[in-house]
Formats: sequence, C-alpha cells, structure tokens
Amino acid sequence: MSSGSAATCALPRHRRSGDAVPSRDLYHDAVKAALIKDGWTITHDPFTITFGRRRVFVDLGAERMLAAERGEEKIAVEVKSFLGPSELHDVELALGQYVLYQTLLEEREPERSLFLAVPLATFVDLFEGTFPRSAFARRSSLLRV
Repeated sequence: MSSGSAATCALPRHRRSGDAVPSRDLYHDAVKAALIKDGWTITHDPFTITFGRRRVFVDLGAERMLAAERGEEKIAVEVKSFLGPSELHDVELALGQYVLYQTLLEEREPERSLFLAVPLATFVDLFEGTFPRSAFARRSSLLRV
C-alpha cells in the first residue's frame, strides 16, 4: 500500500435487537416507591425519548403539582446500581448515558429535569471519595437511594 492511500474493507453490519427496553435496574422499584412517597406521580415506566428511528429509555418519568401559579414539575430519572465488576466502568457508562439523555431532553422536553438515582454508598464515593467531583457535579443531579 502506498503512503497516503487508505485501505477499505467492507464489514457486515450486525443487526442489533432493535431499541428493546432494557431490563430494570436492581433499585428501580425502590426509587419508584420513594418518588411516589415524596408526592410524585409516575407518568412513564420507562420514559421513552425518540430521535429519528431510534429510541432510548430513561427508567422513570414523573410529575408533581406545584403551587397553583407555578404549574407542574416534570422529571426523568435514570436508576443505576453500580454493581458491575468495575465501578469506574459503571461510572463511565452512567455519565455517557446521562449526557446523551440530557442532550435529547434539552431538545425535546426542555421543561423536564433529568436525575441519576444511585445507591448512597456510590453517591458518597462520587462526591467525597475517589472520583473527581467535577465529573458529575457539572452535569447531573443525583438522587441518593
């Protein structure tokens, strides 16, 4: 191959199983119950965001009424357990997923706030332990489970 030329190779495109709803996280029901106890109405389980021909699924969508003059508050909540073999890898995936969901929500439902629900031990580690605070602090709102 001469310098400056590019080699091309046709690779088969693998079909994925579509935009299937992923399985529920270990703490899904606990987060849902906590939201309901706090006065939220679960409106979506899961909350679907469509873009083009694709869909992503945030674990929960919820709303609650505020004072009469303020209307209603809407949120989407992504639940993460951080139980994988590598907590750092779990954080990388959660942060990437959060950024994608936040970007899509800003375009499609800017009035809906996005939260990441995590176990208390993970929350403490992310903000008081080994992970840089800035990784999540600038990008997300966390709910402790």
